[in-house]
Amino acid sequence: MKQFISVNDVPNIDALVQLALAIKANPEDYREVGKGKSLAMMFFNSSLRTRLSTDLAAAKLGMDRAILNVSSDSWGLDFTDGSIMNADKAEHVKEAAPVIGGYADILAIRAFPSLTDREADYNEQLITNFNKYAGVPLLSMESATLHPLQSLTDLVTIRELFPQKKKLKVALRWAPHPRKLPQAVANSFAQWINKADDIDLQIVHPKGFELHPDFSGNATISHEPVDGLANADIVYVKNWSAYEPYGHTVNDKAHWLLDNKALQKAPNAKIMHCLPVRRNVVIADEVLDGPKSAVQQQANNRLWSAMAVLHELLREGK
Repeated sequence: MKQFISVNDVPNIDALVQLALAIKANPEDYREVGKGKSLAMMFFNSSLRTRLSTDLAAAKLGMDRAILNVSSDSWGLDFTDGSIMNADKAEHVKEAAPVIGGYADILAIRAFPSLTDREADYNEQLITNFNKYAGVPLLSMESATLHPLQSLTDLVTIRELFPQKKKLKVALRWAPHPRKLPQAVANSFAQWINKADDIDLQIVHPKGFELHPDFSGNATISHEPVDGLANADIVYVKNWSAYEPYGHTVNDKAHWLLDNKALQKAPNAKIMHCLPVRRNVVIADEVLDGPKSAVQQQANNRLWSAMAVLHELLREGK
């Protein structure tokens, strides 16, 4: 694996999932994999699970790590070709990226969309430029449109929860939120699940919150907050703002809160969410704290999934 930006970079998804589970079972077996190698991490927005899990994943593999919070620790970066840099940006990505690539064996970046300029966001200007100029493998810790580390973790968790079942029904369900959020987690989850031949994906959301067809693919679409969950094995809850009009959100959908009543037609479903979660806005306490919740197991798997990705990026570079 030469880079990790989307599911399309993974030659064998099942093998990567199984590697994450193998590392989880015997982490000590992998502590020398990254000895003498280094990981540079750049954060353009806040993070809890992604930052800690990726940092600790590298440490458990024996790697050296350096973390840069770009907004507070670095010069402002310019990404525009032909730019006349006489404003607030002090350094261009054409210089910054190869410098960092000269220091580190792998570069990991976490970005965030503007949610105002769809073309710029979906062109992935930041990730694309660093990937172009860094000269080392790039690991996306979330981009403007995708979150592949989260999606790998989600699939690892699903395989853990249902190791024997032959055919699974997974519902990706929209939830209300007081802020407008990107489509990245939803896009990426749909993209990864659509690659699994033994999983049927249903996307459940209010009208007007359709994902781009490149990501929703052949998923069944429902606009019914309860009926759309019928007989689901997994209910993955996530808010996202609209693709068209881009970044639009609403605050009048409180009935989309996931509570036990909403789960009546999926009585055996396990509940997943990428976290952080707004309690009693997105998911009710009775669900988050109940026996159906898999959110902590899902969050813990971030560590093993990050280790698996770093393992494969290091192996390719040898």
